[in-house]
Amino acid sequence: MAKAIMIQGTMSNAGKSLIAGGLCRIFAQDGYKVAPFKSQNMALNSFITDEGLEMGRAQVMQAEAAGIKPSMLMNPILLKPTDDTGSQIIVMGEVHGNMSAREYFTYKKNLKPMIMDAYNKLAQEHDIIVIEGAGSPAEINLKDDDIVNMGMAKMAKAPVLLVGDVDRGGVFAQLYGTVSLLDSDERSMVKGMIINKFRGDKTILDPGIKKIEDLMKIPVVGVAPYGDLDIDDEDSLSQRLTNDTAKAIDIAVLRLPRLSNFTDFNVFERFEGVSVRYVSRKEKLREPDLIIIPGTKNTMGDLKWMRESGLEAAVLKHAAKGKPVFGICGGYQMLGEMLEDPEGVEEGGSIRGMGLLPVTTVFREEKHRTRVTGHISESFSGGIFDELAGNKIEGYEIHMGETSAHGGKSADRLCSISAFGEEAAEDGYHTDNVFGTYVHGIFDTPEIAAAIVRSLAKAKGLDMEAVSGLSTEEYKEMQYDKLAGMLRENLDMKKIYEILEVGV
Repeated sequence: MAKAIMIQGTMSNAGKSLIAGGLCRIFAQDGYKVAPFKSQNMALNSFITDEGLEMGRAQVMQAEAAGIKPSMLMNPILLKPTDDTGSQIIVMGEVHGNMSAREYFTYKKNLKPMIMDAYNKLAQEHDIIVIEGAGSPAEINLKDDDIVNMGMAKMAKAPVLLVGDVDRGGVFAQLYGTVSLLDSDERSMVKGMIINKFRGDKTILDPGIKKIEDLMKIPVVGVAPYGDLDIDDEDSLSQRLTNDTAKAIDIAVLRLPRLSNFTDFNVFERFEGVSVRYVSRKEKLREPDLIIIPGTKNTMGDLKWMRESGLEAAVLKHAAKGKPVFGICGGYQMLGEMLEDPEGVEEGGSIRGMGLLPVTTVFREEKHRTRVTGHISESFSGGIFDELAGNKIEGYEIHMGETSAHGGKSADRLCSISAFGEEAAEDGYHTDNVFGTYVHGIFDTPEIAAAIVRSLAKAKGLDMEAVSGLSTEEYKEMQYDKLAGMLRENLDMKKIYEILEVGV
């Protein structure tokens, strides 16, 4: 049975996911079979496994760092917010229904046996399990029947490392206050503290570290710097969403209120001279070279938001100039003529689309989830992205609703895809400058992203013929090794191994 160690934080976005991912990489480098685990995740960034099951991206990143395939066992519960008070509940990779926050708070205790079953299956096959908490264990209003922080630590008998965020200030108060609000048996499970995201001379912290260790009788096992890393982020707190600086090639992604799977576009940030800006206000859109409408957890609601904010009109104006617009998943649905929701999956009724592609989407209760491979249609020849014609693609689909074509505006199919050896089917549509597809990850193939950058440069009269890129897998491996090296240098790994060995 595996030994376990748990990473908890003083707040959301304290860096738990990256610390856990880095430890997964270090343990794997040291020859251990290691797997990540997070009992309950709340995020709109999700992933589809080879089995067609849905899980949170943080544990996908950590599994990749550990050198193993992602499994829904690593994230048995995923909450995907649908509005300010409710979420879609994903249990063991399958949609379990929608619940309000209060309904789920009452219901979640019923999921403990399933959580432990998933955890035990992982523990039987690995040497070490790195568990990640959620938010803060000191959220005393949520402690009853906790299944993700100290409740999970107790179920797994896992010692806890508590991570504080020095970048947001008050890190010693964060650590002291968090531990002070824990019950005595919970406090005894906190075996080490990590100060994260530090910039500058670490010796400045020494007096504070000595004082906090004396007060709490818990060692500080490391001060991790604010690293220059490019690793998939879990949620919309990601700092990349705040970039507003345009470069030679300017790509604008609409920052929808319920934006999901924004990691689809991280690949473009790896090209020199290319900016990816996330735009939520019309006046910030300016004159980008490409507008991308991303996935969303509520297509109809976010289309209404675009309409009310003036961003829809700005996108239509951009397209009318012959400049490219690309819609992924929910963004693809918005580009059509009509969206219909007869079963009340989103908001009920129907709503006019943007009218840039001759398709209608009808929402259904069943969620479509699958990994796919295929190629871009040869019909791309002659359009702005004609270099894409025939290129191979790989990714996944995850959506509610079926989209079909009807008469009207002329358009061609975007790509041919198949899943699990099934017969190839057509996906998406495009005109010369408007493109829509359900395939998440379509840009991750380096040839696809590089061809788009070259095409945008050519349209501006810029010379970027030499643009090329590493495969996504090669690039991620470099980043995981960089993360592990940074943590080895700044954490007391001897002490962390001791904590792991002794347990609770």
